[in-house]
Amino acid sequence: MRTLAWLVSGALTAAAIVAIGGYVYVKVFAHGFSARVAPGKIESTIAALALDAAIPRQAKGATNPVSDSADVFMEARAHWADHCAACHGNDGSGQVAQGQQMYPPAPDMRKDTTQKKSDGELFYIIENGVRLTGMPGWGGSKKHEQDSWKLVRFIRHLPQLTAADVREMESLNPKTPDDIEEEKQEEEFLRGGTPVEPAPEHHHHH
Repeated sequence: MRTLAWLVSGALTAAAIVAIGGYVYVKVFAHGFSARVAPGKIESTIAALALDAAIPRQAKGATNPVSDSADVFMEARAHWADHCAACHGNDGSGQVAQGQQMYPPAPDMRKDTTQKKSDGELFYIIENGVRLTGMPGWGGSKKHEQDSWKLVRFIRHLPQLTAADVREMESLNPKTPDDIEEEKQEEEFLRGGTPVEPAPEHHHHH
């Protein structure tokens, strides 16, 4: 009887592998490896199940050792603005160019897909990243662990962020070279200097 159960289980596993392989083949054949095509429902479901299976049960049940407080919120908010917002947005919506150009696109972390995960799951993802996505693993030291647990606290606040929170975070976002140059020109102008005009565009005639 046990042998029959193993055979049935093996057959079902093989069938699932073949089905997934066929689905992936069709997707690749139709769209190549382009990251500009949004994942379909089947692919998203498979990815979610794979992620869930990859997180150890012990990690899922881990309790956040960092208490929720105003100080933790402020510190984690600054950390998020500096390290996470480029892909996830200050508000956690993922509606920023870099996040939407990834495959899969950065999720809206205010929604149940993220908010219903346990603290342990969120911590594990922050620390270890997610393979085959743009999510890196930030772990590696006790200091990083504390920062990751604080980020978990902040993620719980994402659905309640205010417009004032988002505005304050904008001043903490990393600046691009263009941003820095624009600020320098504004400071020069305010000091009474002559603003630098942008270089004229050169048109090439063919």
